[in-house]
Amino acid sequence: MSISMSSPDLTAAEIAAVNEVLSTRYLSIGPKLAAFEEAIAAFAGCAHCVGVNSGTSGLHLAVIAADVSEGDQVITTPFSFIASSNCVLYERGVPIFVDVDRRTGNIDPALVAEAARDLAQGGAAASRWLPPALRGQPTSGKLRAILPVDAFGQPADFDPLNATAREYGLAMICDTCESLGAHYKGRPVGSLGDVGVFAFYPNKQITTGEGGVIVTNRDDWDALFRSLRNQGRDIFDAWLNHTRLGYNYRLDEMSAAMGLAQMQRIDELIAKRAQVAAWYNERLAGLELIETPTILPATTRMSWFVYVIRVLAPASRNAVMAQLAAHGIPSRPYFTPIHLQPFYRNRFGYQEGCFPVTEWLGNVSLALPFSSVMTEDQVQQVCDELVSALALC
Repeated sequence: MSISMSSPDLTAAEIAAVNEVLSTRYLSIGPKLAAFEEAIAAFAGCAHCVGVNSGTSGLHLAVIAADVSEGDQVITTPFSFIASSNCVLYERGVPIFVDVDRRTGNIDPALVAEAARDLAQGGAAASRWLPPALRGQPTSGKLRAILPVDAFGQPADFDPLNATAREYGLAMICDTCESLGAHYKGRPVGSLGDVGVFAFYPNKQITTGEGGVIVTNRDDWDALFRSLRNQGRDIFDAWLNHTRLGYNYRLDEMSAAMGLAQMQRIDELIAKRAQVAAWYNERLAGLELIETPTILPATTRMSWFVYVIRVLAPASRNAVMAQLAAHGIPSRPYFTPIHLQPFYRNRFGYQEGCFPVTEWLGNVSLALPFSSVMTEDQVQQVCDELVSALALC
């Protein structure tokens, strides 16, 4: 049987919702977007939700709201999709990477606290956290924010992260692009910092095709986000008048309509993904060369985005991938560490050895086919081929 790496879970309801918008010919910011924003805000336990055209756009606007500018620093993770650090560079800030928890791949709160203390102190203490190419150079920027990422749908450890943010007066920008519907100690992600950002690419828990939203409980940031996404126009601006530099980051009505239809099924979609993950867990438990995902007790609701295993020595992750591909099973390395991406190596002088846990995870992590439309037979086929691949590697 043919197995896709991922697939959106769409029904006639999503098609009808998009067709309804097309029949109205009202395609930009309108009632579907407002309804979608209300649905996400309620689901995430936040006062406000602002639709944007991607999770990356949402993160960029959150960095602006945190007042990041030339040379300012944001503590974040090197084990993530590259957008979580690129968004700092858009405002000419400096991502300050710290290593991650081996169990989850999420940023290590103890290292965040240590980095914040040293960066606040300045001098030699701060220098060791800077990218290699910037060490020893004069710096005029300030530490502005912490930007954790909920890797694979599991929330970061927010209580100690927020304690550090409060101690040093830092904004908490939560990259929740992978974790819609997850709960940390009974609290929904998105509501755990100053701002949360969700993304709705076709492999996410829900999809709008492309698109994302920003959630916040801050009234001032809500107004700022609505202006920034719409070319810098404030609600009181006259036609074609613009208060500030802004962007075309609007989410269109068709995308919002699809997202609204998906949100009406959100609990079902999360439950279906949990079932697929459970099938994998059952079949892969006890395999000597495989480590299945670890869900910590603080994660009181997991929202599965991808299913990522670790392929342990002496097996080779890349050799396993090749064997799976030869038998028609797609798989992906997840993630390539950000600091080892060519751009970050060239600009900041990073090399192997800078973040050992992240680099180990980058070498052994393997995403298997995963979506809410996978069947138990498809999961069985993937697992059978994986066992055969391990025997050959």
